[in-house]
This record gives sequence, structure tokens and C-alpha cells, in this order.
Amino acid sequence: MTRHSVVEAKNSLSDLIDRAMKGEDVVITRHGIAVVELKAVQPPPKLMTPGDVEWLRANLAPRRPGDDAGTLISKMRSDDEERLLRR
Repeated sequence: MTRHSVVEAKNSLSDLIDRAMKGEDVVITRHGIAVVELKAVQPPPKLMTPGDVEWLRANLAPRRPGDDAGTLISKMRSDDEERLLRR
């Protein structure tokens, strides 16, 4: 862990950010007391993987022209009910 005063941090902020992004613990002090810790922000997780997209393509009912959302949802619900009754 490296400690830097506010003045030092102000003069070398870009370098401190680079170091924090590489995983180094960087602490900023004021009057010798730790007040801020710089940490790299983790990238958000991918919401959908290519496998998820393939599953959706394979399992979603094709939409016919003229079907509105309500019709599509009703069809999906009745399909689900039929599957449950077959179990």
C-alpha cells in the first residue's frame, strides 16, 4: 500500500490512477490521516452471453406479422400451461 498526501496526489493523479488500475492499494492522506483510497472500478458483468442469445433464438416463439404483445403473451402463457399439464 502506498500513501500520498493530497498535494502529492494532486501533482501525480494520473500516475496514481494507473497504479490503482493495476491493483496497487493507493491511499490519499490529509495531515497524515488516511482519507481516501483509490481503487479500480470493476467492469460490469456481461448481461447476456452468446449462449444466452442462442437459447433465446431456439426457445422463443416466432412472432407473426400483426401479433401484438398481448396476443404473444397470451400464447406464451397457454403454451406454459400445456407444458405443466403434460408433466
